[in-house]
Amino acid sequence: MNRKIRLRHLIYGLAGLAAAALVALWAGLMPVTASSGHWRITAWALHWVMQNSVRTDALFVEPPDEVDDPVLVRRAAGHFDTACRFCHGAPGAPAGPLPFNMTPRPPGLGHAAHAWSPAELFRIVGHGVKFSGMPAWPAPARDDEVWAMVAFLRALPQMAGPDYARLSGRAATADAGGSLPARAGCVACHGVDGGSHGGAVPVIGGQRADYLAATLTDFRDGRRASGIMQVATAGLDDDMIARLARHYAGRQPEPDPAAPADPAEPARGTAIIADGMPEARVPACSACHGAGGADPKPGIPRLAGQNAGYLATQLQLWRAGTRGGGPRAEVMTRAASGLSDADIRAVAAALARGDGSGVYEGRQP
Repeated sequence: MNRKIRLRHLIYGLAGLAAAALVALWAGLMPVTASSGHWRITAWALHWVMQNSVRTDALFVEPPDEVDDPVLVRRAAGHFDTACRFCHGAPGAPAGPLPFNMTPRPPGLGHAAHAWSPAELFRIVGHGVKFSGMPAWPAPARDDEVWAMVAFLRALPQMAGPDYARLSGRAATADAGGSLPARAGCVACHGVDGGSHGGAVPVIGGQRADYLAATLTDFRDGRRASGIMQVATAGLDDDMIARLARHYAGRQPEPDPAAPADPAEPARGTAIIADGMPEARVPACSACHGAGGADPKPGIPRLAGQNAGYLATQLQLWRAGTRGGGPRAEVMTRAASGLSDADIRAVAAALARGDGSGVYEGRQP
């Protein structure tokens, strides 16, 4: 009998506490202002839950072999400076005053590579963190961009201020002064001439102006997925896009040295470019892009001399149906669907060399 009474009293007590908590929440007595901060127990509990969740999610992530590739570090550096430095700070470029008044305060990232594994960083960068100011990556399908940011974060602890300024494009932006690409924010990644910077970004110098304008518009309007480029183009109006397209179309960047490749790869790629693969329903690339990718039809990109890694990534995105962009997206998805990974490498290598077009070692016509 006493045991039943004690159990009943316990239930009543718990119900009373729950009712009191509900009334307190309804009355607005629990502070949600950032200026009030978290109770220490709340901050600990939230961080503990976040660590456990990230650790579990990371069990299903397989890092790529080239997770620390310097090319990936360079690819993400400009975006970090534009979109991340404001909250987290960087070597020689501290965070602004507003993040210090956020709850929770965004952490510095000098020890991120030691605190988190590559797979865990991938989950944090790609999916963000609830109950904080950390957003998910704007383009969920672009794992390649997220891995580039992971590579950058792993390299960040070893960077001095001048290294960060060079990699992020802050130094190039300063040198470019008030030029059109500097005002639009393009210089950080593409420079003034639109070169590939060692394969970190696509070659856009010398590209067709109509294609560049359409591409920038597709990024801005969300028809083509890229967490980096969707952020970069968000504030561009049609006039600025047209001017940027004309600027880069008229440039002639210095080519990067040709990357070594298995001699059989470019030869096989040249055959696919010229004749396609009828048995796999893959049309000839030259039908739209011209011989060797050097003489495309209007509105279609020039591919001769483009960076091989970039080309391979785009073909993989087309094959997966996640690239998007432009009225020809469906055509390219069908065209790439019959390509194997080896085929993609071969086509990318041949186009990068300019095989069949008289263009070699990445030099644009």
